[in-house]
Amino acid sequence: MNFCVLGAGAWGTAMAVYLSKCGHSVSLIPRRVEHALALSSERENKDYLPGVCFDEDLQIGCSLRPVLMESEYLFFACPSHALRDTCKQVRLFREDSWNLKGGIALCKGLEPNSNLFAHEVIQEELGNKIGSGYLTGPSHAHDVAVNKPTAMVLAMDCEEKELIQLQSNLSSKTMRIYRSEDRVGVALGSCLKNVYAIATGLSDGLGLGDNARAALLTRSMNEMINLGISLGGESETFFGLSGFGDLIGTCMGEWSRNRRFGLALAKGGTPKDIIRTQKTVVEGYWATGCFFEKCDSQGVEMPILREIYGILYEGKDPYLALSDLMSRGLKAESLRE
Repeated sequence: MNFCVLGAGAWGTAMAVYLSKCGHSVSLIPRRVEHALALSSERENKDYLPGVCFDEDLQIGCSLRPVLMESEYLFFACPSHALRDTCKQVRLFREDSWNLKGGIALCKGLEPNSNLFAHEVIQEELGNKIGSGYLTGPSHAHDVAVNKPTAMVLAMDCEEKELIQLQSNLSSKTMRIYRSEDRVGVALGSCLKNVYAIATGLSDGLGLGDNARAALLTRSMNEMINLGISLGGESETFFGLSGFGDLIGTCMGEWSRNRRFGLALAKGGTPKDIIRTQKTVVEGYWATGCFFEKCDSQGVEMPILREIYGILYEGKDPYLALSDLMSRGLKAESLRE
């Protein structure tokens, strides 16, 4: 198959390296020309994925037009806030005669201000003639690039035959792909887990212990399911790779930038100061603001998310947030409470 990966951060680079090793025709398009030139000459992404060398078949592109003429599927590996602009660039060069079948989001977040899901942004900008969806799950970029065993879920709005074919082409001896038609559920899990990874980093950084972490992860899962159902997602999706799997991987992984962000908050850093020093995007910070608005509009109770919002956007003391969580009214344990 012919793939184009738009965005050359750690995850975009890892996906391009993986797909090329699988024997596909792959073009990696960085957002900056100077970055493209560096990758092309060094055959390594020293800024975002050092130590992983590119094979000779992986193409690095500076221009979209010639690449889009051949591509069957686009992987959007840009930050969620840059997705619309990236789609608009694609639209400038797209012609009906080209082979483009779908756009697959690797980014994990909602569009700021509009609070739209990635597949909704892709549809708005590129139309409904191509499929749109997600490839997501617990997938540390370096592990994927060096062929460590990984499992992910592919959610697309296309004919089942096409979905099965794409699933097969993305799978390998080291990557097991499951398929889903629940784009909303898959998207929600992959976005919300970043919020709860910040909470887990805070909990660990404050030394609250294993009991607190276990309770936090369990009740975070409950919040994800409640919001997901209210927005049209399927509850079983959240027990899969994009929900429970990504939640555990991101909240427990030492590589998780969102968890590290929470750890830095626990040490007394302010959100804006920490973000200013980061080379990579902390999607959980922006997702917290978007989902705070969504849970309000849906009338869904999400106490953990609300307290994280208070810490990130209102300067609330983490210990006061903890006290408010622990002193809430007592109730029966239920998925919908």
